[in-house]
Amino acid sequence: MGVMNDLLTNDLFPQALLPVTLQGPADLEGFRRAARALLAQQMLPEQVSWHSSDTPVQDLFASPLAGAVAATTAIHNAAFANAPPVSVPPEYVTLCETAILHSDASRFGLLYRILWRLVHEPGLRHDPLDADMIKAGHMAQAVRRDMHKMKAFVRFRTVQDETFRNHPEGGPLHVAWFEPEHHIVEAIAPFFARRFTQMRWAVLTPERSIQWDYIRPHARHFVSSLPPEGASPALGRPGGGLAQLRFGPGASKSDAPPPDAGEKLWLTYYENIFNPARLKMKMMQKEMPRKYWHNLPEAALIAPLAAGAHARSARMVDDVAAGPKRRLPTIKVLPVTMASDEDAPERSLAQLREATNHCRECPIGACATQSVGGEGSLLAKLMFVGEQPGDQEDLLGRPFVGPAGQLLDRAFDELGIQREQVFVSNAVKHFKYELRGKRRIHKTPSQREAAACQHWLDDEIAMVQPGLLVALGATAARSLLGRAVPVMAHRGQILERDDGRKVLVTLHPSALLRMPAEEREAAYAAWLADLSVLNGEIV
Repeated sequence: MGVMNDLLTNDLFPQALLPVTLQGPADLEGFRRAARALLAQQMLPEQVSWHSSDTPVQDLFASPLAGAVAATTAIHNAAFANAPPVSVPPEYVTLCETAILHSDASRFGLLYRILWRLVHEPGLRHDPLDADMIKAGHMAQAVRRDMHKMKAFVRFRTVQDETFRNHPEGGPLHVAWFEPEHHIVEAIAPFFARRFTQMRWAVLTPERSIQWDYIRPHARHFVSSLPPEGASPALGRPGGGLAQLRFGPGASKSDAPPPDAGEKLWLTYYENIFNPARLKMKMMQKEMPRKYWHNLPEAALIAPLAAGAHARSARMVDDVAAGPKRRLPTIKVLPVTMASDEDAPERSLAQLREATNHCRECPIGACATQSVGGEGSLLAKLMFVGEQPGDQEDLLGRPFVGPAGQLLDRAFDELGIQREQVFVSNAVKHFKYELRGKRRIHKTPSQREAAACQHWLDDEIAMVQPGLLVALGATAARSLLGRAVPVMAHRGQILERDDGRKVLVTLHPSALLRMPAEEREAAYAAWLADLSVLNGEIV
């Protein structure tokens, strides 16, 4: 029997394994140094036993005889620092950075075995079905999933600690409890530091804890509830003040604070955004596995909300359909009529403005803030017609109050025209634009959109009865004359409408504003010459 045991031992463990001890379960740099040294010494994967300093981690090839040669560890560790570099595919480096965070005890041995094979089997990098590569890939995927869940399922609660009581201007400490599956705490810490830069927070886990100490400008010093182990240097923040990231030992769930008022507010919000018609329990449990529920405050609401989802959906189906909520109420459009008494024009103009405000004969009205009707004297002999309201006009509800309107007012002053003596309007009554970031940029209305507004312009002309119309730009000229008019060829000329009214054609003031600065004054002088014929039309 003794001879048989010796034979079995010699067959299974032909030589003592070389123990390699890493500094912690996620010591990537230590693993890289050790792996380079082992390759330089031509150590086969099955000849190495991997351990970590905090917890003995043995791989699949660990042997009971490994302890007998533990004294050689220091000798080999000293040689690791001078080992030559190894050329490997970049994909392997990325794989190591993630897979080494896995909780599987065999991960170091697996990664070294893949490294050995990549050096001695160059074709391995092109083999998508290799068992070792697949296993390491699954490890990396599990780590990434765990990191994603930690980002999604950390819930902070506020604590008024000693630092807050002494310096309340720095804000309370926000503490969260989480139970990761893998060794991801230090790897995920920079994400939380970027996400919650200007607040004090701590994340407690069974294995490792992190704390972010943020000092607002003019604060005195750091005070941390975690020991200084693993503290990063103090960093200046863009918003002012200093911040420091600290790592400490693991904690227990009892160290986390109880629910606070902020959690109650979160539960109210979660309950109100719940949509029973879109409930898919299997999909929800895939994205929010049940193993996380015991640490999520909203998990207590999932069962009752899911149980009542069918009834709530039925009530939603039975409810009367509601129309979209608009900024402007829908009203009945009244026809514009002329009365015999002296107040009739004012009443008719008010009706016209109300009607255009709710016009949806073209798509522009649905996107504008409001319509912009004409304004001025109803006894005016001059009526100025532009293209459409701009951004400022759309917001204020008045024509020609933006930059183009200011230029028109300057021309009025130089020509001796009082704005109160004339009537100003636009061929199109709503602002057409396109969004560029947060800005609304003017967009020229189409012929169809201008034609849809034609009858509103005709109503204004019928009310004012001007002696001379001024077409500011091509769109206004087309609307007033009923045909396309080349503005540059006819500028400064007075044309005649089919009804006998005269129309002066010139540029729109916004065209002058779009010119290069060095050309603007000369263009303004020429435009003023176009308008100079109006002096004889003022009554």
